[in-house]
Amino acid sequence: MTHRRPTPSRPAAPARPPVAAAATTAAPALPVAALRAVLLVLHLAALLAVTPGLAHAVAAPPRLSCAEGDGWPWSCVAECESSGDWHINTGNGFYGGLQFTQPTWEEHGGRAYAPRADLAPRERQIEIAERVLTTQGWRAWPVCSRRYGLSGRAHVVRSGDTLGSLARHYRVPGGWHALYEANVRVIGPDPNLLTRGTMLDLPPDSATPPPPR
Repeated sequence: MTHRRPTPSRPAAPARPPVAAAATTAAPALPVAALRAVLLVLHLAALLAVTPGLAHAVAAPPRLSCAEGDGWPWSCVAECESSGDWHINTGNGFYGGLQFTQPTWEEHGGRAYAPRADLAPRERQIEIAERVLTTQGWRAWPVCSRRYGLSGRAHVVRSGDTLGSLARHYRVPGGWHALYEANVRVIGPDPNLLTRGTMLDLPPDSATPPPPR
């Protein structure tokens, strides 16, 4: 009888240490205030992108000689309206560089400076034109505003203006936030910093106050 040698038992493989589970700790949630700030920055970035139809009244000055220095936009409009003659009076019922009618000149306070527009200096004619922008908008100069791509109503920032006060004055639906969004490209990231002389678009559904005097 043949006896088989007992097969030596193989040593048991050493137990492998358990693999640690991958860390799955979630990143801490942003505070609500920080999240709102991030969303606001993203929203402003989208608004600051070039958007067709936004800020027509403050379009970048075109490369024209009339736009040099402080010429944009009024020297360009005057060049179109009157060949740039700020004291023209041809007897056709339109006066000055921006060709005011007498009723428009008077209704917007022009007589405080001169009996007719053509008798007032350029700076005063521009001041009255800025008042006309708040009531009639660029349609007061239909042909020439179309030439330069200007449309809608606008307000030129004066000392003491804030987005809140302007939104109340023009009864802007959506308040100062809506006014800011319509003009973020020219105001910049801080709605509290308004620069005097900046031309702001007025949303089309804002109110038209009586002509300022």
